[in-house]
Amino acid sequence: MANITLKGIPCHTIAELPPVGSQAPDFKLVDGDLHDVSLATYKGKKKILNIVPSLDTPVCATSTRKFNERAGALPGTVVLVVSADLPFAAKRFCSTEGLKNVVPLSLMRSRDFAKSYGVLITDGPLQGITARAVLVLDPNDKVVHAQLVPEIAQEPDYEAALAAASR
Repeated sequence: MANITLKGIPCHTIAELPPVGSQAPDFKLVDGDLHDVSLATYKGKKKILNIVPSLDTPVCATSTRKFNERAGALPGTVVLVVSADLPFAAKRFCSTEGLKNVVPLSLMRSRDFAKSYGVLITDGPLQGITARAVLVLDPNDKVVHAQLVPEIAQEPDYEAALAAASR
């Protein structure tokens, strides 16, 4: 369990993030066309997992825009934006914003991803959806960077994530 806050209100996650050096847990998430995707879908690529509560909030939208702009240019890298949003809403957000360098993925069918990655919020106003976190996985799905943002209303450390993805 990790301690985080939402605008200063304490809340907790179900567990800790997978540590740097560990193998990332596999997952099943839903893309904008309602297809199930897993780590194998992005085999051989570096993966930036931008995990956000909802794209319908200013900080989540900002982080998605910034990763689209900055990480989209990294060769052999895919940016996966994981949220509790329905696939239709996430796809529409990316389309409306002109974001072509990120892949929105939804927890629509299961919260297993949020549990295995330790980001499921267990109490407080956002109970049942994800905390804000960024993980970077190498092409073999090994965790090379992990950040659980301690205050949900704050942006992640883009520089650290981008540096890890650039190695």
